Amino acid sequence: MEYFLQQLINGLALGAIYGLIAIGYTMVYGIIGMINFAHGEVYMIGAFVSLITFLLLGVLGISWMPLTLLIVLVSAMFFTAVYGWTLERIAYRPLRASPRLTALISAIGMSIFLQNYVQLLQGARVKSLPPVLPGGFTLTEPDGFAVQISYLQIGIIVMTVVLMVAFSLLIARTSMGRAQRACEQDMKMASLVGIDVDRTISTTFVIGAALAAVAGMMVTLYYGVIDFYIGFLAGIKAFTAAVLGGIGSLPGAMLGGVLIGLIEVFWSAYFTIEYKDVAAFGILVLVLIFRPTGLLGRPEAEKV
Repeated sequence: MEYFLQQLINGLALGAIYGLIAIGYTMVYGIIGMINFAHGEVYMIGAFVSLITFLLLGVLGISWMPLTLLIVLVSAMFFTAVYGWTLERIAYRPLRASPRLTALISAIGMSIFLQNYVQLLQGARVKSLPPVLPGGFTLTEPDGFAVQISYLQIGIIVMTVVLMVAFSLLIARTSMGRAQRACEQDMKMASLVGIDVDRTISTTFVIGAALAAVAGMMVTLYYGVIDFYIGFLAGIKAFTAAVLGGIGSLPGAMLGGVLIGLIEVFWSAYFTIEYKDVAAFGILVLVLIFRPTGLLGRPEAEKV
């Protein structure tokens, strides 16, 4: 039982990270109906910006951890938001009236471009960061096996819940959220009633990129190693999470992320780690066979 509880904690922390990345996929798809395959690379850039900021702060002698984490978080969110805005402005907006396949190819191209761009700037070697937030709580230790939750895992889960609630309120109760929902329903009608569609879509990319930056910072702190290729696999997992939960649904993206994280961790703990990805994708296939819109997705009405 103690081993199960430990894996549950590990799975929730990993799932929270996937959920944050998946929200970026689902927000963009919900508004413009496009799968932004470069989103995983935006997350990777967030991880690199976090690492570089940590190193710069160390050189400057800023070592008070709360201030350091705040500066790293703000820095990562700002720079990745700029990347998200630039992607939308350069690679996607000119193709908005084109068939969806054209935008999809553009997204794949931007994904490959960003991978190589970071590889050229930072090198192909794995970058590491020493643990900056060690320690945690021991929940129980009845038979010599200690069930522990680290400060970092607590931080990941709490921050994910707070961001999830904040962005749900943003979508539900603010003028920006109403504009996003209007654009999701019908962009032409939204523009006719005075909504700035271009600004709404750009803001959506910026928000999605900022959330991916938070996930990138968490991964940097959690695992302590990053490279230019981490965005590809994490992006595929997060996309799987978005589809599993019901793409277009924010709670669905978070639910899918948590489920993917739990499946990976439990499969690795009780079976074999080599096939953890097969298990996650296998569950996705089973869900889509019986519920094609995902767990919390709604059937898309055909507009005539």
